[in-house]
This record gives sequence, structure tokens and C-alpha cells, in this order.
Amino acid sequence: MDGATAPAKVRTEVRDRIGIITLNDPATLNAAGLDLMADLHAAFETMVADPGVRAIVITGEGRGFCSGANLSGGGAAASPTASDPNGPNQALLKVYNPFVSAVRKSPKPLVAAVNGVAAGVGASLALVCDLCVAAESAYFLQAFRRIGLVPDGGATYMLPRLIGKARAMELTLLGEKLPAKTALEWGMINRCVPDAELMPAALELAKALADGPASLGYTRNLIWASLDAAWHEQVEAEAYAQGNAGRTEDAREGIMAFVQKRPAAFKGR
Repeated sequence: MDGATAPAKVRTEVRDRIGIITLNDPATLNAAGLDLMADLHAAFETMVADPGVRAIVITGEGRGFCSGANLSGGGAAASPTASDPNGPNQALLKVYNPFVSAVRKSPKPLVAAVNGVAAGVGASLALVCDLCVAAESAYFLQAFRRIGLVPDGGATYMLPRLIGKARAMELTLLGEKLPAKTALEWGMINRCVPDAELMPAALELAKALADGPASLGYTRNLIWASLDAAWHEQVEAEAYAQGNAGRTEDAREGIMAFVQKRPAAFKGR
């Protein structure tokens, strides 16, 4: 129909203080085209800004989490702009990198629930979350060698730090599928569960995060920062974060609950 608005490529809901973001283009196994990325970034910013959301889950609709960039739609694999033929990939600089960087600096913890394939930048979208749960049928794939391109979305940063240089080289240079069970054994993800238990398991983790104190946001950012920081920088960052955390209502409640020998009732502030 003329003038019809294309359906959103991302679906959102808030459930029990958990913001659920679902990639919603199952016909392409949720390929991360520029349109899907725009919707994803907007959904993420909305969840971060919502004071009623205290943890975020990202998952995919249908048979896949995310099949990678939409090669037929000018995604991350698109050539550099014609006006700058010797420059960097503009889609990565302007769309994909800003999103994964925003997730890395999120004030709220995130859980990825990986169903089916997580390929290319789709794997990066999963691994940049703080916790990653995968279905037993899920797998991760760095297939860039097959199309003459390089891993992106932060993959070359995250993979060596998660699984070591040797395994990162194996994944990226050979381009073989990595089953979820093996990803768990390698320490790349946190849980591998039966397919039917994927969302319940992811939501259980997210609920634990959503019920936690505001300091969890500081904690996840400290861990991310530690990947690059020197010792003296990191212990100083801990001191500043502890100061911020100590001024929250949750810290006062947590200390009082400890003294009174009762469970703390955190409010996320």
C-alpha cells in the first residue's frame, strides 16, 4: 500500500523491570542491515533512558539470533564511500561501531539470549553483552574469510580476550562453526541450555540483575575498563566507582540490611 510504514525490525517489551529487545526480521535470520541497526540503537537508548528498566535482554525472533550484516542491503560489508575510496568502511564507523561502543558503556547490565546462528557482526552483538546464554542448537560463526572481509563489530578485540589468541585465530582464519556447547567450554559464553529453556534462563539471569543494586552498572563498566587499564588506573577507577556507589540509596539499604540480618530491597538508585 502506498505510503505504508515498513514494520519495525526490532520489537521491545518491558517485563518485571527487564527490557527485552527482540531482533525482528526472521526472514533474513535477523540480518543486521542498516535499518535493523537503526531500530536496535533506538530501542537500546529507550531502555537505557527508562528508569523502570534495570536490566536488558537482547534476543532474536525465529530460527536465528543474527545472521550478520545484510550483504544484499548495504550493511557493514558495503564498500567504503565512493568519495573516499581509500578510507574506512563508513557503515562501521557511523552505525555499527557506535552501537557496540554504546553497549560497552551501558549504565545497565545486559544479557544476550542466542537462538540459532550468531554470525559475523551478529556474534559481536551477542558477545558485547555482559552475560551470554545460548541454546544448545545455537552456534557462532566468523565467516568473513568466505567473502574476503575481516571480522568487525569489535570481534577482533573481544575474541582474544574471551578465548585467547590461538582460538581466536582458529575461529577467524578458518571460519568454522562454533557450537554453543564448545563456546561454553571455551569460556566465550556463560550458559548453554536446551532450546526450550533459552528465554527462561536468560530472563532468570536478567531478573537477578534487575533485582540488584545500582552498583551493578558501575561493576560492569569497571570490568570492561579493566581490559585496557594498567593496575594503578584500575584501582583508582575502583575507588571513584566505590565513591559513587556508596552515595546511592541501594548502598544505604544494603548496609542496613546486612546489619539487620535481612534481605536487601534494592530500588536501582
